[in-house]
Formats: sequence, structure tokens, C-alpha cells
Amino acid sequence: MSQKPPSPLYEHIGYWLRYVSNHVSHSFARKVEAHGVTVAEWVILRELLQLGDVSPSRMADHLGMTRGAITKLADRLMAKGFVVRAVNADDRRWQTLQITAAGRALVPDLAELADENDQHFFGALDPQDRTDLERILKILVRQHDLKTIPTE
Repeated sequence: MSQKPPSPLYEHIGYWLRYVSNHVSHSFARKVEAHGVTVAEWVILRELLQLGDVSPSRMADHLGMTRGAITKLADRLMAKGFVVRAVNADDRRWQTLQITAAGRALVPDLAELADENDQHFFGALDPQDRTDLERILKILVRQHDLKTIPTE
């Protein structure tokens, strides 16, 4: 019985996706950490700016994370002065997360870092190749029903 030799690592598209993704992600992480936040915290801040006041459970559902993970991230962002929790006067169990003025001021700077990071890594692609890459990745996201927003 002959056995086929294992395929070389470099023949796997997943290898190349992970290779590029790791470099893109680590570069961005270093940039945002220089501003005192992690990538996961940046994701929360960016989504709070877009969504407005939101309950931790809704944020968890929106990002595909656990409520516990959102609570930990919110606690860290509160300690940094970027987020506050507001308690409903009628039902003290109901809380919303709110971005502070300091958080609101930080988001554009972090978004600019994200844009620069994308340009650094993907600027070598001509516009059509970049559009094609994004289109193909979105096909894979839909095909596999991927929901969790990457935070690390």
C-alpha cells in the first residue's frame, strides 16, 4: 500500500493567509498599543462610536463574543477613561456602555492607524487586485457563516 507524502506547508492557502494575517495583525497591535489600547479594546471603541450607547449583551452578540469578554474589555476601557457604564434609572439591572469624550477623540487616531496599516500591507496591490481579494475573503466569510469579529 503506497502512501502519499504529506503536502508541503507552502502549498496551503491557509498558510499564506495566516502568514499575512499575523504580520498585518501584529503590526497593527504594536501601533494601537502605543496609544494605550489593545486591538480588542479598539474594536469595542470603534463599535461604540458607530452603535452609540449599547448594552453589553448586545455588544457581545454584535461582535460574536461572550458577555464576560465584553465586561472585561469594558472594565479595562473604563479604567482608562474611554468608556462609562450608565445604569437605567427605572431598572438598575439594565446597563449600557457609552464611549466618553476621551474615547471619542481617540477613535479617529486609531482608525487612521488602521488605514495606514492597511495601506502598508495592501498598498502594493493594484486597486482591482485589492477589490478582488476583499471580494474573495467576503465570499469565504459568507460561505462558512463566519460571525465573530476578529479582535486579536
